[in-house]
Amino acid sequence: MASNMETTRGFSLRRWFNGLERQDRSVLISYTMIILLIIFGTIFITPNFASPTFLTQQLRLASFLGIIAAGQMAVILTGNIDLSIPWTLNLSAVIATSIAAGENERLLLGVAAGLGIGLIVGLVNGIGVAYLRIPSMVLTLGVNAVLKGITVVYTGSAPQFQQTPDVLSRAATDVLFGFVSVAVLIWGLVSLVHYLVLSRSGLGRKTYAVGNNEIASYLSGVKTPRVLIMVFVMSGVLNALAGLLLAGNAGRSFNEMGEPFLLPAIAAVVVGGTSILGGSGKYLGTIAGVIIIRLLDGALNIVQVAPAAKDVTFGLVILAMLFLYGRGERVRE
Repeated sequence: MASNMETTRGFSLRRWFNGLERQDRSVLISYTMIILLIIFGTIFITPNFASPTFLTQQLRLASFLGIIAAGQMAVILTGNIDLSIPWTLNLSAVIATSIAAGENERLLLGVAAGLGIGLIVGLVNGIGVAYLRIPSMVLTLGVNAVLKGITVVYTGSAPQFQQTPDVLSRAATDVLFGFVSVAVLIWGLVSLVHYLVLSRSGLGRKTYAVGNNEIASYLSGVKTPRVLIMVFVMSGVLNALAGLLLAGNAGRSFNEMGEPFLLPAIAAVVVGGTSILGGSGKYLGTIAGVIIIRLLDGALNIVQVAPAAKDVTFGLVILAMLFLYGRGERVRE
């Protein structure tokens, strides 16, 4: 009798997990990985790994990656990818800080210019993919190279970068009440808007539909080019916003400041359960993926792993998640 009850309980738990949608299972796995990472880090790396101070700092640093990953997720949901992150971020930060010139009074103009750069890059990427039918991987990689050249030309052979205005630096570094970072609040606001767009708006539904089957979506009346342009514009603007905050965090802009964020952004989206083929994924999973990548990066920093080894680690994480989730079924949200 007892054996039958145990079997029933075990079957019920398994049935509950298997009864979840693929996307919900991915989210559950992601948040379980966060707990396991914290436990592992506390036991094998440092007892301070689970301390409120350390976790607060990691969450603040995760906010920069989280803003980038939000835009990347929207693009990946359509079955595309944005590889122009590094130098969109970089050029936006350089332009914004050079216009602001360290003065709070000029910050608004600098921010507008920086976000404008992201908007223009997003439009170029979106139009190229939607109307010229250039594969997103090729197009955005080429755009990234062009942006790198523009940045180097603009800054000169011996670049002299402006300090960021105090307001921008405080937005990126201040911690309120000892535990809530302003940058995290900004990420939270971006996340709320992003969640509402994906789950409660017509654009969100069309984004999932295009990722599932672009041709069928077009034939059913969805203006697929507009959807593609919108998600690339979203990615470009969020990349620019992250660049501004990163400049504020460092106190200045500098060349190659965006290079360390491309692979982690893709990894965060994949670890969070979004299908690399498009059409399936939840933003709650991407948030978990960002935290996982940040905690992993923090652990690697503590043990002083070389940057190249970090890239290898993030690449292995992406491959592991692809094997774990498999191709999966692409479903409409």
